[in-house]
Amino acid sequence: MIVKATSSAIIGVDSYPVDVEVDVSRGLPQFSIVGLPDMSVRESKDRIKSAIKNSGYTFPANRVTVNLAPANIKKEGTGFDLPVAVGILSAQGLIGKERLPGYMFTGELSLDGSIKGIHGALPAAIQAARMGLEGIVLPRENAGEAAMVDNIKVIAIDHLYDVVDFLNGAKEFPFMEAGISDIFSRGLHYPFDFSEINGQLQAKRAMEVAAGGGHNIIMIGPPGSGKTMLAQRLLTILPDLSLEEAIETTKVHSVAGLLGTKESLLAVRPFRSPHHSISDAGLVGGGHIPRPGEISLANNGVLFLDELPEFKRNVLEVLRQPLESGRITVSRASSSATYPARFMLVAAMNPCPCGYFTDNRRQCTCTPRQIRQYRARISGPLLDRIDIHIEVPSVRYKDLSKESGGEISETIKKRVNRARGIQQDRFNNGISCNARMTNTQIKEHCVLDGDSRRLIEMAVDKLGLSARAYTKILKVARTIADLGNEGMIRQPHISEAIQYRTLDREAI
Repeated sequence: MIVKATSSAIIGVDSYPVDVEVDVSRGLPQFSIVGLPDMSVRESKDRIKSAIKNSGYTFPANRVTVNLAPANIKKEGTGFDLPVAVGILSAQGLIGKERLPGYMFTGELSLDGSIKGIHGALPAAIQAARMGLEGIVLPRENAGEAAMVDNIKVIAIDHLYDVVDFLNGAKEFPFMEAGISDIFSRGLHYPFDFSEINGQLQAKRAMEVAAGGGHNIIMIGPPGSGKTMLAQRLLTILPDLSLEEAIETTKVHSVAGLLGTKESLLAVRPFRSPHHSISDAGLVGGGHIPRPGEISLANNGVLFLDELPEFKRNVLEVLRQPLESGRITVSRASSSATYPARFMLVAAMNPCPCGYFTDNRRQCTCTPRQIRQYRARISGPLLDRIDIHIEVPSVRYKDLSKESGGEISETIKKRVNRARGIQQDRFNNGISCNARMTNTQIKEHCVLDGDSRRLIEMAVDKLGLSARAYTKILKVARTIADLGNEGMIRQPHISEAIQYRTLDREAI
């Protein structure tokens, strides 16, 4: 007897449907799973058999064949335990078939029949809604994130016999409901604020400009000057996540298995700060079976790379393509996965190996050759992709001793939100910030007057800026004008934008 249950598998951050076909026929007792299962799926045979027996049911003493279709795509993960067990029980007549076609099943079985959480519950629920199914049956641990999807009933279960009772109509389970407004209200509280940073007025202004236009930024300064504090507090002035952004970000973390048991939706922009010893696969994603890397986990948020020159050269170079496209494709012999990677890059570095080249209070011990070699670890093409270069000098005592560091994050965030609103009205075509303007949009929206054109021409000729650096200056100037609520880019905007190319100026 053949029974079919619906489940799902993950490619990238999206789910695709998998038909779990179970055939129980006469023959010597044998349990086989086909359809390109990986090791975790093949090992599920012993878990399923024990779970069925320990739940009070009989495992068939016949030939059991399970096919995971489509059979040309490799299946991995423990989420197929539950649909296989449901199919076996249904083939024995222990589960009615009336409700079976209307639901998707996913979950890992313990040996006692209890249901454990799985990765990728949110993409699975989205796929179930896309297929027009009535609902999805999954572990209680994952029910909160699945409930974020509209037009789908989420059935949270704890044990295999709960599934049997539900499908037989012997017991009804309440549908999980999402409290999205409560999740966002709970998430918008930060443990730090911009007012905690004393001094560094120019650096804080640069962070505001970066947040206002979604620009990548690199900070250069001696140890202890506040670079890490500035990077961490950037989150407090970025616009709040929209529901679409929150769901996209949550999908990545769900697939990576990084959602906490009490987290159902990421309401705060992610902040990722990997160590400089990270590999290229750890940064952009990869592995034998592709997994999202740090740049995808920072999607719609901030990727902070401290001590940038200490990262391996090949690791930094793989950032170039996702910085331009906003996504990364990881290709392997068995599969290819595309992950979103629209993040703000915030980098920090010392001016020299000892860290005190620009410090007036400490003597630098590095030779000019050592300084050049140190800075050469960051390639020119990568620096071209960073819109803002800003110096962060040591803080003087009179600034440190002040009771307040100036404006609070909420005040700065209001200006950032106003600037982002101007940009959304300007583009209205999927681009949300000035940093992602195309060349055509730059020509349309970055019109310069005579004085501004002469100033930027002089800067390009004197500094030897690349074409990409030239467009970065125009984008940053456009953001500065938006923060000032001005429609035209003027000479002061261009002048400030040129000041944010520190490393270009020092290259001469």
